[in-house]
Order: sequence, then C-alpha cells, then structure tokens
Amino acid sequence: MKLILASDLSFLLKYGYDLTGISKNQMSVGYVTTASKGTPNSDYIKKYSKIISENGIYLKEIDIENKNEEELRAFFKDKNIIHIEGGSTFYLLNAMKANGFDKLLIELLNQGKVYIGTSAGAAIMGITIKSSSGIPENPTKEMLRGLGLAPFVIQAHYTDDKKEEYKEKTKDLEYPVKFLRDGQGYFVEDDNYTFIGEVEEVKI
Repeated sequence: MKLILASDLSFLLKYGYDLTGISKNQMSVGYVTTASKGTPNSDYIKKYSKIISENGIYLKEIDIENKNEEELRAFFKDKNIIHIEGGSTFYLLNAMKANGFDKLLIELLNQGKVYIGTSAGAAIMGITIKSSSGIPENPTKEMLRGLGLAPFVIQAHYTDDKKEEYKEKTKDLEYPVKFLRDGQGYFVEDDNYTFIGEVEEVKI
C-alpha cells in the first residue's frame, strides 16, 4: 500500500507524483473535493485542478458525500490514483464514514491504487484528527478517529511563527505527531514511512 501524505500541492509537483511509480501520461486521478464543502471558500479547488492538469496529469473530480457504494466503485474503477484534497478535515472524515467510503477506500488501496492526501486528505490517514482545526464542540471519539493507515497524527501547514499554537493543540495527544511545512510530506509504504522535503523535519 502506497500513501503520499503532503501539506500542499507544491510537494506533489516536486516529489509526490514521482513517488507514485506511475508515469504522468499513465496517471488517472480520482480527485476528491469533499473537504472543500466544509470551508467558506472553495475557489482553491478550481485553481489546484487547473495546475494539476497543466502538469500533464489526467484527473476527474468527485464529491463522495451521499454517493452509494456502487457509484463510488464505478467512479474509481479506472483510476490508479486517489487524491483527497484539503479543506475541513472534520467534514471530510465524517462524510466518508457516513457512506462507508472510509472502508471502501482501504479496499481500493489494498488492490494497488496509490493514495495521495494533501492537508485534510493527509490528516485523515493518521490515528486521530483531534488536533485539527474546525472541530465542533463535544464530538464523539468515533468522529475524531482517523483511518489509522499512518502510525501518527499529521499536522499540516506548520510555520515557525505557529510553533506555540501547534504545541498547544497537540500537547494532550497520546500519539506521535508529525508536523509538515508546505513543500514537505511523508511517503508511507506498508509499515515503513519516510520524510521528504528540502527543509529538515520539524521537531517541537
């Protein structure tokens, strides 16, 4: 199982697409936009889709919310990459759980499809999203449980001026936390994971 977990698109353009092991002219990406529905402005979806397409990669967008299993299987049948874009981590994860896409996704990845997650799409692959932004009051433990395919918690968009804020958000977590600057990511393959990025890995 291959997972490419990134803070942002810049990582994919520089490193991530090469990590898939698939040549660009053979890539068929199912681009999941659902997390954008939990944000006040989803204009970034059009911008990112345009950039990806201009880099010679075929993609087709899908909002997985309220889709049934048959519809989802049909859509992803001819896709060799599943890319889940960022936005609201909480909205995304609970939309996936509501229709069983969380379980179907794992099945599809076990069949050999490659996973790319940026921002919220990376965070849902961790153990919990408890420290993500935009969590409503009094959520159940199940609402915050990530897919657990990465053995840590992922915090994207780290910057040095947010160090204390990120320390506060993650101080009560009982799991290891990986902080990602934009332009950084993790390549997870089976039980192994590798940090990739020009600037050294964040340790706080």
